[in-house]
Amino acid sequence: MSPKSKTAGEPEVRKLEAEEIGLHNLRPSPGSRKARKRLGRGKGTGQGKTAGRGHKGAGARSGSKRKLAYEGGQTPIHMRMGKLRGGHHKMSMPFEPFRTKTQPVNVSDLDARFKAGDEVSPESLKEAGLAKRSGIPVKVLGRGEISTKLTVRAHAFSASAKEKIEAAGGSCEEV
Repeated sequence: MSPKSKTAGEPEVRKLEAEEIGLHNLRPSPGSRKARKRLGRGKGTGQGKTAGRGHKGAGARSGSKRKLAYEGGQTPIHMRMGKLRGGHHKMSMPFEPFRTKTQPVNVSDLDARFKAGDEVSPESLKEAGLAKRSGIPVKVLGRGEISTKLTVRAHAFSASAKEKIEAAGGSCEEV
């Protein structure tokens, strides 16, 4: 066996024969694991005294956490933005996430996954792998073509999807 050059902090690594390998001698590859940073353990570590927290101030105190969306004392974006007039309407503060969430399903997918005369419901869409998230409404969109006659029950339909399904002889029912 040829001796390998050993670097500081790494255990000696030698070639193991096939019969020597087992659970008793498995170890991570050299250099794949990094030791944690030990804070406040003397000047020589580079993280001594203040342990990387700086001098005084709120961030140096125990239990300090950065406030979400804190901008260092500058007026935060949600206060700088103009507000639309009116009550607590969803558009009064347009930068908040008020978008209605739906699961899109295209008519081409319905054509590919269901046979003529089938009843398509949110449950059957979930079984077919088209609308996997439960509790989120399903909206049928009009991308693609449909030739099979289907009875589609969903929470919402786009105008083009409704038109294409009915043109193929099917029907649309809103749940």
